[in-house]
Formats: sequence, C-alpha cells, structure tokens
Amino acid sequence: MRSLLVVLAMMISHAAFACKCHYLPEDSVFIVKTLNSARDLKHSECLELFFARKFLGRPYVAHTLEIFDDERLVINTRQLDCTTLVENVAALTICANAGKFAFADYKAALRALRYRGGAQNGYTSRLHYFSDWIEDKTGMGLVGEIQTPNPPFTALQRLNIYYMSTHPKAYKALAADAGLVPIIKKQERRLTGKTYRYIPKAAVRNTRLMRATVKDGDIIAITCNKKGLDIAHLGYAVWRKDGLHLLNASMIHGKVVEEPMTLREYLGRHPSHTGIRIIRINNKNN
Repeated sequence: MRSLLVVLAMMISHAAFACKCHYLPEDSVFIVKTLNSARDLKHSECLELFFARKFLGRPYVAHTLEIFDDERLVINTRQLDCTTLVENVAALTICANAGKFAFADYKAALRALRYRGGAQNGYTSRLHYFSDWIEDKTGMGLVGEIQTPNPPFTALQRLNIYYMSTHPKAYKALAADAGLVPIIKKQERRLTGKTYRYIPKAAVRNTRLMRATVKDGDIIAITCNKKGLDIAHLGYAVWRKDGLHLLNASMIHGKVVEEPMTLREYLGRHPSHTGIRIIRINNKNN
C-alpha cells in the first residue's frame, strides 16, 4: 500500500508539469462520481470489475486519442476501444487502492499508465505496443505479468514487432511526420526477440487450475500470429459458472460488453488468436 502511495505521489508531481490535456465536463463528473462510489466497497469485491462494469453499454469507437495534431492526454469515458477501456479501469483501480478520489489523481494515474515512465512527451512517448506497456508498467510497480504455473502457461511468445513502422499511413501522427517513424522503429527493435509465456487457447478451459491461475479482474491480452504485432485484443477476466468470459470494448458488438460466449469459444472463432497473457494490477489485496 505504501509503495502505491509513493508512486501516486510521483505521478501527481509529474502531472504538475504535464503537457496538454483534453476532456469534456461529463468525463470529469463521471470519473469523480465513479471513484467516490467505490469508497464503501468490501475488500472482497473486485475493484477492476466494479469499475469496468460502469462502462458497460458505452459505444466502441476507435482512434479517440488521435483527434489532435499534438499529443494530449485525451480523457474520453464516453467512447472506448479495448485499450482505452483497460487504461481507464486501471487508472480508477490504482486511485481507489491508494485512497485517492479527486479528478487530478485520476489524470495523474492515467498519464502514468499511458506514457513511458509516466512522462508525457509527444506521440512517441505513448506506449503503442501492449508488450511495451506491460514491461514499462511492471517497472513502475503498477502491474505484474503472471507467467506461472506451467501448465497452463505452456506456450512461449517470441516477439517480432514492426507493424507501425511499416504501415505509417495507418497512423495519423506518423503520416503527418515521417521523422517519428525511425523513433517508433527503434522502439520496435527493442521489443523484438523478447519472450513471454502465455496460455495457448486450447488450454483456456473451465478447470480448477485455470480458476486458480486467472483471477476476476485480471487484464487479458490476447496473443496473435498477425505479422508485426504482439497483441490482438484486450479485456478483463470474468469468471462465470460456465467458464472464463471477457469484459471488453467490442468492435463486433459496437459497445462495451461482457461477452456472452466463453473466452474459449471467443478465441476459437478467431483463427489469428493464439492464446492469452495475464496481467494483474498491483494493489493492497494482491
């Protein structure tokens, strides 16, 4: 708990010198109201799912962070994609666990999660690949990746990252400024060759071992075999009687949902999905 308070204090200090921020009044109202609604939760309740469910039904919208020519801390709680949902819920969870309930605390937490080392310094300071995000946030003490036991973590992902630098026109900032591409390429090279253990999709079953390994509210990062990429989709783990489900901002459903099908079924419908990596937000209950 003490370490979380220290990290949050550092984040707020960084925020005092932060770059531009953009949000609407309804975003700040929603955040403060949502944070305060968690004050009286029992310790046994899952904060991640409590917060994630506050977003259920909100529209899926891609590229909400790309609306300005300069890099800003965009806060949009009204429209989400899989990454911004994970970020928002993680920021809320970090604040609540540290006993911080002000909008300024939330902004500091979100900035710390979105940018390398928590320092907002242009487009290339944003963490664009989720493997990079995991490593950076682990180094800051905000999350930890679960890679044991074996089984179910029987598979090894070896990264070969190059998608952004070879598709610059697909990204507004890279299309506008070719000088950013070599910086992104350097970041990709640092990731390439790294390995991580994951649970192959054939092993994602409703078993005692899986229930002991993956917890409600864990971040699920779906691995893939798409060339140049590491992660295809993100969401939060939800256990039901029939097995593991995914709470996610879904392009298919067009909104934030708890998938009605099990995660095993979901993975089976996507040939490019190979399995799941598990990331847990650090908090006083872990």
